[in-house]
Amino acid sequence: QVQLVESGGGLVQAGDSLRLSCAASGRTSSTFAMAWFRQAPGKEREFVARIIWSTASMYYLDSVRGRFTISRDNAKNTVYLQINSLKPEDTAVYYCAAKLSRTGAYDYWGQGTQVTVSS
Repeated sequence: QVQLVESGGGLVQAGDSLRLSCAASGRTSSTFAMAWFRQAPGKEREFVARIIWSTASMYYLDSVRGRFTISRDNAKNTVYLQINSLKPEDTAVYYCAAKLSRTGAYDYWGQGTQVTVSS
């Protein structure tokens, strides 16, 4: 089992920056990759970014590339999502997820952290 706890969300203004954190505990040594997803009101949850734990290889949703940066701190078992130049359309609940293998769905999810961007 892997437990994930997100933090760092809040109410910000357009143009601000925010850093979300996701602390992992439990069988973190089995983690292959971690990712961030988001779900805006009335929309389906969408993938935002992922990082492979061992290599730090990163991949992003095209629409956020250049503004969002995913990173990880192995010592703290924590993954971060730095969001710059926030836009109202970034408003969503942001979820952290972890997967144990290269293929298949994400196995573990956090409870989410709300990001609200005012114009």
